[in-house]
Amino acid sequence: MKKYSIIFLLTYAINSQAQQGRIDSSSFLDKTEFKVGYYGNLLWDNGLNLGAEYAWKEKKKVKETKKGQKTITHQFLVNGNLGYSTNFANKTDNGLHTYYGLIWRRTSPKRWQFQVELNPLGYYRSFLPETFKVDGGDVSKVRLPGRGYYTPTIAFGIGRLRNGKRRSGWYLNFNCAFRTNYNAGVLPTYSIQYGHRFNFKKKK
Repeated sequence: MKKYSIIFLLTYAINSQAQQGRIDSSSFLDKTEFKVGYYGNLLWDNGLNLGAEYAWKEKKKVKETKKGQKTITHQFLVNGNLGYSTNFANKTDNGLHTYYGLIWRRTSPKRWQFQVELNPLGYYRSFLPETFKVDGGDVSKVRLPGRGYYTPTIAFGIGRLRNGKRRSGWYLNFNCAFRTNYNAGVLPTYSIQYGHRFNFKKKK
């Protein structure tokens, strides 16, 4: 619970820093995209992931070629996600995850994207099936059985940008999460994320 509180306090600090010095809320929305998609390993762990990305820094490099100008964009984005996954076959592998960090993304002149995602602030909460405990001679039901883990993540992904569209692009990430203090060790878990990004920019 202590780690859980620390994660959300640090997240609040990151969000406050990201918004500091902005002129108004519309400029913040112009730099923010929301995403929704599949999360899991396609076998026993499947679920849904929701998130948001804030464009913290951006640099465009223009190259002169024989066919004209080509623009390559490099971005650093503040990233936050919340998701839930389960094993639909036996309902035993239930978990809620949330993580926050930074994304480095490169967008090519043809709008193809490559990105690296590092999320040092991560938390995973497992939920077990109906569980009972014995205390002395009394048997009682455990409320919300399971436990929480500090779980940083790293991901590599590709995607493509759709300029001027509400559905601004798709992404495919290969994610590795490190579940710490799992049986006195670290358990790496692997997953795929596929989804779409959306924005609410004001049309000019």
